Amino acid sequence: MTALSEDDVVAQVARLAGRFPPGFLFGVASSAYQIEGAAAEDGRGPSIWDRFSHEPGRIANGETGDVATDHYHRLAEDLDLMRSLGVEAYRFSVSWPRVLPAGTGPVNEPGMAFYERLVDGLLERGITPVLTLYHWDLPDALQAQGGWASPAMIGWFAEYAALLAGRLGDRVSRWVTLNEPQVFTFTGYARGRHAPGHSDWPMALQASAVALQAHGAAAERVRDAVPGAQIGVSLDMNHVVPATGSDDDERAARVHRAVQQEWFLDPLFGRGFPELALQTHRAAGHLSGVDKLSAPMPDGHRLDFIGLNYYTREVIAADAGALLGYRVVQVPVPRTTMGWEVHPDGLRQVALWLQSAYRPGSIIVTENGAAFPEPASLDGKQLDDAERVDYLASHIAAAARALEEGVPLEGYFAWSLLDNFEWEKGLGQRFGIVHVDYATLERRPKASAGWYAALMRAHHAANRGAA
Repeated sequence: MTALSEDDVVAQVARLAGRFPPGFLFGVASSAYQIEGAAAEDGRGPSIWDRFSHEPGRIANGETGDVATDHYHRLAEDLDLMRSLGVEAYRFSVSWPRVLPAGTGPVNEPGMAFYERLVDGLLERGITPVLTLYHWDLPDALQAQGGWASPAMIGWFAEYAALLAGRLGDRVSRWVTLNEPQVFTFTGYARGRHAPGHSDWPMALQASAVALQAHGAAAERVRDAVPGAQIGVSLDMNHVVPATGSDDDERAARVHRAVQQEWFLDPLFGRGFPELALQTHRAAGHLSGVDKLSAPMPDGHRLDFIGLNYYTREVIAADAGALLGYRVVQVPVPRTTMGWEVHPDGLRQVALWLQSAYRPGSIIVTENGAAFPEPASLDGKQLDDAERVDYLASHIAAAARALEEGVPLEGYFAWSLLDNFEWEKGLGQRFGIVHVDYATLERRPKASAGWYAALMRAHHAANRGAA
């Protein structure tokens, strides 16, 4: 990337910011287990990720989220950091075991008080809170009773949602029920790489159906408690393309999208599970012993927005020897340290496909970001993360093109505010626009934070006084 002068950067962000209308939200995102730490403090119960991360061989370098970035103790500092950057909205998740240590039963008031302080602190600083009910840290007590594979989860999740809506709904109007259900059900219950660590496809499919029904039950409880609530689900949706123009590769790409994306989208839009995905799982023996899968979504469970978590493109080739009949092809293109292809236009392509296939009332990019090589310590200097600046600029430009092509896009959230615990990858994958020195827990904004702050200031200035 060619270095730009300060004047060039100002002009660039001004042009880009001017392509987004008044009311469009630019924010940052995080999740509880990845940043909070304080894993066994103030009455918090254990989650499936506490247990999973302490099992030998599960996480890179044996790392855990016990401390993470210590956000629990550094809340005021992190809130002030967001204000200094001009963040307009903050998407965070609530740690279910922090407020309900056993998953059900008595409220842990110190844990609830933390989220009261978080929401109040955001509002005091003029930052819109966007609350995610579930970002993967299920209370381990509920996993012991079957977790997401148990139909009882529908009621447990609904009660949890009702609790938070009753306590925070007077200050929070935007709610995400589930973050990436395809990841926490398939990667956690079928592929074994995430908590709870199972390798059982029938169990995973059952869990996915329960999760969708739990979304509906939780959405109903939130709407009852919060008039005018805006409710969505965040889905991980990569741009899927066939490796070649052959019929086999074209079909393989359709199967992959049906299994990974339409499996969740179709039920959310009242269509039931897609037949192509059912055929694929049936042929692989994944429906053996599974009761009839059902995920009805009556009108009362409608989505006010789809949360789009976009990170990469997947090139799909047919492979008769693979579990589901296809594989992801690694083409030689620029990649992040996660191994993900950098493909900005895929964000526009996915948004256009969503608009064409499902006609959602609104789409919000609830996650988009990248990990690149970075030092553990900055020695008092600012990190010049030019690759991340380019990544953000190109993906936000793709979002602008989608908006200009008629997609009802209403927000963009950079993942993530802070470097954090990246699940099975541990602490080594740095997505933050703010660097965290894990030895000292010092925060230091990177060049990408400065660029994003300039964009948000320019957006505010361009639309000041506009209706």
